[in-house]
Amino acid sequence: MTSPLSAGFLLVDKPQGWTSHDVVAKIRKHIGGKVGHAGTLDPMATGLLVLGIGGATRLLRFVQGAQKEYIATAQFGVATDSLDADGAIISREPLPTTEEQVVAAMERFTGTILQTPPMVSARRVEGRRLYELAREGKVVEREARPVTIYRLELIDLAPSDYPEVTFRTVCSTGTYIRTLADDLGQAVGGRAHLSALRRVRNGSMHVNDAVTVDEVIDASRHDRLETMMLSPAHVLGEYPELRVDDATAFRVRNGRELPDQMAPDGAGVDTVMRVGDREGNLLAMYKKDGQALVPEVVLH
Repeated sequence: MTSPLSAGFLLVDKPQGWTSHDVVAKIRKHIGGKVGHAGTLDPMATGLLVLGIGGATRLLRFVQGAQKEYIATAQFGVATDSLDADGAIISREPLPTTEEQVVAAMERFTGTILQTPPMVSARRVEGRRLYELAREGKVVEREARPVTIYRLELIDLAPSDYPEVTFRTVCSTGTYIRTLADDLGQAVGGRAHLSALRRVRNGSMHVNDAVTVDEVIDASRHDRLETMMLSPAHVLGEYPELRVDDATAFRVRNGRELPDQMAPDGAGVDTVMRVGDREGNLLAMYKKDGQALVPEVVLH
């Protein structure tokens, strides 16, 4: 086992059947220190899971808010109690449909929409997670929340009485793809459930650059873990950057406010920015607040 970087990120391709917590626990066991993830993937899903290592766990919320891209498959005509393939079938009615019908339905769900969290989600209602209530056989009212579907396109439709519809979506954090799948089924006159899901992108990070859990473990055993790490400055590269001199870096490391005149061009109220030293190493995340730049997270 090797010592991980004080603050870095790993891109892991989560296997099917694992929870996000399973991945975190397995890797923590082998590399030691703090490990966290930026956005849960259900056990049936595969794909990109961004892990924060060491001090980078404090930066995960800035990663979690980025756009997500998924490739998903929905089976039309079959509804389950969980809205995905892990649930029990509650209805089965033929729903033959055409590509034209699906594309027209997708247009209705592009943009900012209201979405009701499924009962099997981790959303809290009166202090209880919905999936905990679902396990007890309870169904409670859930408040619909706005999410944004930036892109929704049909990839393939396998015609049958119960067609398999594969689609790509780029969406805001907090979007439930299983709910979107059932919404599309209802839009063409029936029900549907999510039969496959793969997260391919989180912000600027792509699953093509991810490694497997076994590769992480092997790297930790052979003292090569650092070769897999991504720096915080790289992962948070979509945020505007403010580089500071040594004197200002000292103030940043001590969590001091900075004058708002130092903000990068175009920064408005509540703009979050990364603050780095002369070499671009991330020191902190700051936010423009009134007449000052105030620290959100200080790393060094």
